[in-house]
Amino acid sequence: MGTSTTVRPRIAFLLGDVGGVGPEMGVKLLADAAVRAAADVLLIADPVVLAEGERVAGVKLPVQRVAAADAPAAGNEREGRIAWLADDVLHGTVPALAQSTTEAGRAALHGITQAAAAARQGRVQGIVFAPLNKHSLRLAGMTHEDELRYLQEMLAVPGFVCEFNITGNLWTSRVTSHVPLKDVAPLITGPAVRNAVLIIDRALRLAGVAKPRIAVTGLNPHAGDGGSIGMEEIEVIEPAVRAMQAEGLDTRGPFSPDTVFIAARRGDYDAVVSMYHDQGQIAMKLMGFERGVTLHGGLPVPVTTPASGSAFDIAGKGVARIDGLRAAFELAVRMASAG
Repeated sequence: MGTSTTVRPRIAFLLGDVGGVGPEMGVKLLADAAVRAAADVLLIADPVVLAEGERVAGVKLPVQRVAAADAPAAGNEREGRIAWLADDVLHGTVPALAQSTTEAGRAALHGITQAAAAARQGRVQGIVFAPLNKHSLRLAGMTHEDELRYLQEMLAVPGFVCEFNITGNLWTSRVTSHVPLKDVAPLITGPAVRNAVLIIDRALRLAGVAKPRIAVTGLNPHAGDGGSIGMEEIEVIEPAVRAMQAEGLDTRGPFSPDTVFIAARRGDYDAVVSMYHDQGQIAMKLMGFERGVTLHGGLPVPVTTPASGSAFDIAGKGVARIDGLRAAFELAVRMASAG
């Protein structure tokens, strides 16, 4: 990003978990000609998944089936055609709606694998996926903590990776992610806090924020309340914050997790680094559930998805909103365009 020449990117697009609202959302978004005009789209979807999305959305997409990830749609993708890489994983069988299934997970996992391969080969410059379902992915055999760690392995990325959640101009990262709450405290170490701060500082700078202002939460209620509700703030988090300040980073904290987002929403910070998943996710989703975006940080290409989930409660009803998926697509295109 930054000073690179703007290029027209090719984006791999996945329809998410077929048991949820993902296919409907994806079809609704790609039906918008302005969306298709922003980038060349490689749609990676089982025929059953695409058909379900079109059925629920009530829309037929202008797709052209291709045999390989590097093949363009017939005619010209810039005229609105979508190159469709279709592998018949489900063999014509529609998985159960509104529940996690092995079949839905298998189709989604295959799509992720195909997209990763296309990115690794330079065939696409970004990946966007409609809501997945982690339980379906695990039923299908994914043993990783989440799809980010799966992509990390597929793309051979060493070191620390992290989900960023973005609502408007506010970003978050976290020290731990999809692990049981009982396992969090031992994972809060100085190097882990440093990694979570550095990765989001770097990403924000690439996104054009010259000197990111980063707030760091405590682990315990009231940030430990001077040690009376836990010592992690005094022994681990504060020393890590001070060390990064000494390096010139605008990092502050640890702050009480239940109040720091009030200041962040006011605009006092560009990012908040939380200690575990729900510390940041609950606040961010309250501030903008329908338009929130998740960016998988640390990968060689931008990988984005809406912050909302597979929403089994409204699956198949045709009422899913696409604000978050649109924002995710726009972010991936913006980052990929900058090279």
